[in-house]
Amino acid sequence: MPIRQVPDYPDQARLNAMESRLASFPPLVFAGEARRLQQSLAQAGQGRAFVLQGGDCAESFADFKANPIRDTFRVLLQMAVVLTFGGSLPVVKLGRMAGQFAKPRSSDTETQEGVTLPSYRGDIINGPEFTPEARVPDPARMEFAYMQSAGTLNLLRAFATGGYADLHEVHRWNLGFVARSPLVDRYRDLAARIDETLRFMAACGMSNAPQVRETEFYTSHEALLLPYEEALTRVDSTTGDWYACSAHFLWIGDRTRQPEGAHVEFLRGVKNPLGLKVGPTTDPDELVKLTEILNPENIPGRLTLISRMGASKVADKLPPLLRAVQRAGREVVWICDPMHGNTHTAGSYKTRSFDAILSELRGFFDAHQAEGTWAGGVHVEMTGSDVTECIGGAHKLSEADLSANYATFCDPRLNAEQALELAFLVAEELKARRPEGAVLPLIAAQ
Repeated sequence: MPIRQVPDYPDQARLNAMESRLASFPPLVFAGEARRLQQSLAQAGQGRAFVLQGGDCAESFADFKANPIRDTFRVLLQMAVVLTFGGSLPVVKLGRMAGQFAKPRSSDTETQEGVTLPSYRGDIINGPEFTPEARVPDPARMEFAYMQSAGTLNLLRAFATGGYADLHEVHRWNLGFVARSPLVDRYRDLAARIDETLRFMAACGMSNAPQVRETEFYTSHEALLLPYEEALTRVDSTTGDWYACSAHFLWIGDRTRQPEGAHVEFLRGVKNPLGLKVGPTTDPDELVKLTEILNPENIPGRLTLISRMGASKVADKLPPLLRAVQRAGREVVWICDPMHGNTHTAGSYKTRSFDAILSELRGFFDAHQAEGTWAGGVHVEMTGSDVTECIGGAHKLSEADLSANYATFCDPRLNAEQALELAFLVAEELKARRPEGAVLPLIAAQ
C-alpha cells in the first residue's frame, strides 16, 4: 500500500533486524484491556460516558523521569473529576503517554541559516538536535522507545491502583487549584458540590470502596511508525484476533488517513479501538467510506472520530460530517481536538490561544446539539509541568511570557493550570447542556 510520513532509513538490514527483535519482546498492553476500553467507549458513543484524552504532543527520551509522568497523570485525574461532575457521567481516561514518540511533519526537510537537514520526526526516529548525525533515522531508537514505554506503563499502573488516584486526594488537589485561581468565585460552586458528595459517601461507609481508591487508565498514541506498530502486533490467545500491543488505543492522523493508504490498511486489521483525525479538508463521503473500512461490522466503541477543525472553521466544516455519518447509520464516538487547528506563530515560537481552544470546543458542542448527536469527549495536548507554551487563560499568559519556559520540541501544550481551567470551563458547558433530571453519579469519576 502507498505510505506517507515514512522515515528514510539508510540501512534496511538494521531496520529488519530491529523489527525482528521487537517482535520477540513481550506485549506492552493486553487484548483484554483493549476490549474493556472499547466497552467504555461504546458508552461514550451513546451519551453515557465522556472521554478525556490528553498528554504530550510528543514524548521525549530526555523527559523519562517519574515526576513528569506523575504530574501529567495527576492533572488528568483532576480534570476527570471535574468533568464527571459537570456531565454527570463517568469519564474514560486516555493518556497520550507510553508511546507518543513519533510526529508527522508537513515537510521532509527543514532549513536553518542556509543548512537543510531531514525534519525531526520524534525521538523514536531521530534526534531534535539540528545536526546531520542526529537527523539520520536510527532503528535502534525503536527499542529505546519500547523500554521507556514499558517503564511508563509500569508507573501508570502503580499510580492507578496503588492509592495515588484516591478520589479524596484528587479533590484536595482541585481545592488547591481553585484557591489560587483568579477565577476562584466561578469554580467554588463546583468544588463545594464535589465536597458535599464525598462527605455523603463517607457517611454511607463508601470511602474505601475500590472505585474510590483506584481508577482505570488507558494509553494511546498515533500509529505513525508502522515498522514499530507491526512488530508489536500479536495474536490474542483467547480469541485468535490480532491486537496492536503498543497501546490500548491507536489513531490515524490527518495526514495518513487515505482510504487506500498503508496506515488505514494496517489498522483495519487489528481489533483495538481506533481513532481517526478529522480535519477541515475531510470529505463527508470519504469519511463514511473510512468508517466502513475501519469498522465494517459497525461495532459500538470500535471507532472514535477526533474532530480538529480550528475555531474559525468548526461551525462550517463539522456539521456536514456529522450529518453524513449519522445518515449512514455509522456507530462512532465524536471527540474534539481543539489544539491542532489553532496553532499560530508568535515571533519565533509556535503557540496556541486558550480563547481559540475554548471557542472551538464550544463550537463542537453547538454543532452536536444542533444535529442531535452526542459530543463525546475532548482530546488535548497538555503537560503537568509549568510550561509557558500557550497564551491566555486565567493567569493571562502573553506572547512576552512564551520564552519563560518553552520546553516542547514540537507543538505547544497547555500547562497544568490551563488544562485544569479548561476542564472547569468544559464542565460548565456539560452542566448547561445536561438533560433535565440527570442525576450526579457518586463514584463514576473513577
